[in-house]
Amino acid sequence: DKRSNFLFVAGGGTGAGYVYDTQTGATVEVYQLTAPGSFINDVVVTRSAAYFTDSFRPFLYRIALGPQGQLSDPTTVEEIPLSGDFVFMPMAFNTNGIDATPNGKSLFIVNSTTGELYNVDPQSGNALLIDLGGESVPTGDGILLDGKTLYVVQNRLNQIAVVQLNAELTAGEITALITNPAF
Repeated sequence: DKRSNFLFVAGGGTGAGYVYDTQTGATVEVYQLTAPGSFINDVVVTRSAAYFTDSFRPFLYRIALGPQGQLSDPTTVEEIPLSGDFVFMPMAFNTNGIDATPNGKSLFIVNSTTGELYNVDPQSGNALLIDLGGESVPTGDGILLDGKTLYVVQNRLNQIAVVQLNAELTAGEITALITNPAF
């Protein structure tokens, strides 16, 4: 977060989210988001919150941020259940990758197992399936939203899917696959 110079880190199997001071490297805060053994996979920081994904449970975790990026008390972490079109696959790797629109009103996630992309309301957790015209992005991992273009890393396929979204951010088309022997 450029306002505070804090680095937010997803803690994997610890069930925690970590915050570090980028100037000193010191740990600023540890947020226990869920029990150890779950998998906190990715994080995005918006103006008002940091949102973390959980690949083993159908939830997002929200840490509220103040106007200058001030951290909230660790006891105030909000667990947001994913609902709507989101399909949770038991015994599988689910929510992965997360990014947000610049105004923070929409979050984007990918289900690594199903290859489905979702536009998620950050307040309610209601997930709208993004229609890719029958295509999918299996093994989706990191996500980057740049305007109406969504880049989805497909880690085990060693490629990046380029998805051009419509104006409403409800549908898209895979317009390219970026590959490189270095992947």
